[in-house]
Amino acid sequence: MNIALDAMGGDHAPEAIVQGAIEAAQLMHATISLVGDPERLSKLLPRPIPPRLALIPASEVIEMDEKPLDALRKKKDASLVVAVRMVKDGTAQAVVSAGNTGAATAASLLSWRQIAGIHRPAIATTMPNLHGGFLLLDAGASPDVDPEHLVEFAVMARAYAHYVMGRENPQVHLLNIGEEPGKGNAFAKQSHALLAKHAWFAGNIEGKDIFREPIDIVVCDAFVGNIVLKTSEGVAEYIMSSIREQLPPGRLAQLPFLPLKSLLAPVKKQMDYAEYGGSPLLGLNGLCIISHGRSNAKAIRNALLKAQRAVDVDLVGAIRSSVASLK
Repeated sequence: MNIALDAMGGDHAPEAIVQGAIEAAQLMHATISLVGDPERLSKLLPRPIPPRLALIPASEVIEMDEKPLDALRKKKDASLVVAVRMVKDGTAQAVVSAGNTGAATAASLLSWRQIAGIHRPAIATTMPNLHGGFLLLDAGASPDVDPEHLVEFAVMARAYAHYVMGRENPQVHLLNIGEEPGKGNAFAKQSHALLAKHAWFAGNIEGKDIFREPIDIVVCDAFVGNIVLKTSEGVAEYIMSSIREQLPPGRLAQLPFLPLKSLLAPVKKQMDYAEYGGSPLLGLNGLCIISHGRSNAKAIRNALLKAQRAVDVDLVGAIRSSVASLK
């Protein structure tokens, strides 16, 4: 197995990306191909290079603020493009990138195309809650969708939740402004009617309940999903920052608060995006794990482990089978 890592993508590339690969290589059975500038990357690697790491040259980089389609058209030798091409050629089985999300989505879609029966790809993001977390999708790939596409999202998410997350018979909720079937706009009502035809649909769920109810999957369009994701990240950072600001200065003055620190440690871990590594782009004939642009070494390590797990269970094949059974 070979996983192509976009070593030049992300706010802290290539240093954090390479360090994450070094850490992951000690835990994985797959080879990690670092795609990027060989001269810059080789300086960051130990000597000799660990056996599960390889260098693949790429002379260009797609920056975080570039327009995806323009960048893909102009930069044929960008690290992201080369990594995606490796999957198409069969020399790699997955891509991990913390670079430009729009470019990663577009490059993967244009190169691999959708699985038969899937009309829109979706980013599936693991979110924390009081019951072990849940899967939110779409978190950023397809903002303009039809109600029928949410059914496809649900089928793909159920495959991921079962084979990668280990959830038995995962249930699906529709994000809405109320629990009742008649709630929401026309899009939400039509989506509910289509989802309700399936035994795994558990009804509507409000935003206030996604973090406290025992749920597996929440579906919505990417416009709503991305707002939920980024608002949640902002609230989490606000809470942790507010707690830190209330602590008195000086180590001695903080001693009475040390028990509080140990109590908050599990909460901080749950809210740390690096713990989840990245989010899979589902629905394509290939596997791409999209990591946060701010990803540190821990996030990249966990993203690579997630990619290996998804390849091990043949996630793409499982989604194909699920879509075929839906028809």
